[in-house]
Amino acid sequence: MNDEPAKISLKNEPTLANQVGAKALRKLKARRNSTQVVWFGLGMMGLIGWSVVVPTLLGAALGIWIDKQHPGTHSWTLALLMAGLAIGCFNAWHWIDKEDKAMREGDDDE
Repeated sequence: MNDEPAKISLKNEPTLANQVGAKALRKLKARRNSTQVVWFGLGMMGLIGWSVVVPTLLGAALGIWIDKQHPGTHSWTLALLMAGLAIGCFNAWHWIDKEDKAMREGDDDE
């Protein structure tokens, strides 16, 4: 008989110490970046808001001008307001998608 305890080798599973260390590093990183994340989030909300508002207002202004210059049965103001809104929403989606991909790539690098 052998007096040594049997060793079970689990190569793919991290040890408890590794798991605790990884969680501690994530907490420290989150604390370091918490103020940056808040300001980044507020800045992103402003960017998204303006990327929707500007095309919408430009479409409405152009529509008002066309309606005054060439009155007709159809409202160019409403049509161009909706077109501006659609363009703005697409623009906002583009920015959000781009930032999401950048954040995911940043997480993978670390």
